[in-house]
Amino acid sequence: DSLGRVNKVELIPLETLGRPRVDVVVSCSGVFRDLFINQMNLMDRGIKMAAEADEPLDQNFVRKHAIEQAEEMKISIREAACRVFSNSAGSYSANVGLAIENGGWEDEGQLQEQFLTRKGFAFNADKPGMMEQQADLFKAALKTVDVTFQNLDSSEISITDVSHYYDSDPTKVVQGLRDDKKKPMSLMADTTTANAQVRTLSETVRLDARTKLLNPKFYEGMLSTGYEGVREIQKRLRNTMGWSATAGEVDNFVFEDANDVFINDAEMQQRLLDTNPNAFRDMVTTFLEANGRGYWETSEENIERLQELYAEVEDRIEGV
Repeated sequence: DSLGRVNKVELIPLETLGRPRVDVVVSCSGVFRDLFINQMNLMDRGIKMAAEADEPLDQNFVRKHAIEQAEEMKISIREAACRVFSNSAGSYSANVGLAIENGGWEDEGQLQEQFLTRKGFAFNADKPGMMEQQADLFKAALKTVDVTFQNLDSSEISITDVSHYYDSDPTKVVQGLRDDKKKPMSLMADTTTANAQVRTLSETVRLDARTKLLNPKFYEGMLSTGYEGVREIQKRLRNTMGWSATAGEVDNFVFEDANDVFINDAEMQQRLLDTNPNAFRDMVTTFLEANGRGYWETSEENIERLQELYAEVEDRIEGV
């Protein structure tokens, strides 16, 4: 328009595009939903245009999947072409991070159902301003996903600084919905520098662990701040386990090396305990939980030491 704002979309012809149309499912945060509602509606319009285009199905996977989903769900192709989802109005996050942070979850199935329920509200350009719960459509769209993708755009906030990133990760959700139960490829774009890179999620988790959690410069820096620093180290360990729960992309060595650094080193163990016994207890709990949930394989000796240590720390906190 006259102000330079994009207010309509047009379908690029296949001849100009030079490749098949790729079907993409967008799961956006509650903040993006609030800030970019117009852009989300434009995306929805464009996706519906692609779904309704009279084109060969092997060149238009948006249409191919929408037709299949429309037949299965007994709805129109336009309705089946919903691909932009978020939380309901006024709601934020899948609360998967909250469940993992407080340990209040039974199994991964609970986390996945929580994600689908809370993030399954569809944008609909035909009904502007309305967010309708379309969990079944969300599931149908995710069933066809081959690759999951997130963007890391801050060098100050990494994927284990906060729970937001794994809270939004649908990797195991997609795996559970796919007919073949195959886990999709998980990619993470690092746009924190001018030379943007796309890595696998497992590579990104390894890089993050080596530069933060397992990096002496990081944890010594945290410890120099005292009480809060120990809590930050524990929070990062807990968020690392979050990636195990939602994506299964944390290598065993990350937990094993963290155990060597923070538990097996008697001097370090005492520093953590003296500085913040509550956070240290939570750290021991996280190691035990990671093992109990099958995310970390280690020796019986390590587990017995952690169990004994938990009892000792608990007694100290309670003043026994």
